[in-house]
Amino acid sequence: MSHLIHELGVSPKLGFYDIYSIDDPDLMAFIPRPVYGLIFICPRDAYYRTRESMGTDNMPEYTGSGPDEPVLWFRQTIKNTCGLMALIHCISNGEAREYIPAGYELDQLFKTAVDLAPTERAQLLYDSPLLERAHRSAARRGDSTVPAPDDKCGFHYICFVKGSDGHLWDLEGGVKGPIDRGLLEEGQDGLSEKALELGVRTFLKHQSDTGKGVDVSGFSIVALAPSMD
Repeated sequence: MSHLIHELGVSPKLGFYDIYSIDDPDLMAFIPRPVYGLIFICPRDAYYRTRESMGTDNMPEYTGSGPDEPVLWFRQTIKNTCGLMALIHCISNGEAREYIPAGYELDQLFKTAVDLAPTERAQLLYDSPLLERAHRSAARRGDSTVPAPDDKCGFHYICFVKGSDGHLWDLEGGVKGPIDRGLLEEGQDGLSEKALELGVRTFLKHQSDTGKGVDVSGFSIVALAPSMD
């Protein structure tokens, strides 16, 4: 993912880091701060139980646009690109935007997207040669078999970012719009305990209980943060 955002034009001073625990302070201490965003990979069963409890099916369709919106949200229209959508949501919102040099192709893409309605934004991403080039470059570096567009995926990728209003936002292109998870205080970043309670932990508590605590197999988290290099 770090390679992909750098191919898109994001400064190498920003990168993604694997999070191995959200409960062990020693392991969390290796993550650079502040954390601008989290990409949370969630197994399907826990995902649907959580979304059902949130009532996301009853959400109104998001129609917002313009610079006064606290976050920039994109609807996903291409199958099996939920990881790319989460990545785009991470780098297009909050302080991460400051790591995109002015005038670069990615900077122009996001500036154009701001004033567009959700349908037009989705088309903008669909037609972007920049995203296609960078995505193919990153895919060639991986060891996994690239899924076909119609393959079913057992996981969902969700982005959590702190918006311009200081709230934690749940951004996923497969739901009806951005979801406000609540206010974060000044100094509380995406990996703060309050952010985890408002976001990631709501999904973890809906995973099946094995009798030995919550089964966290299948979950993964990466953090977007300043580079340690």
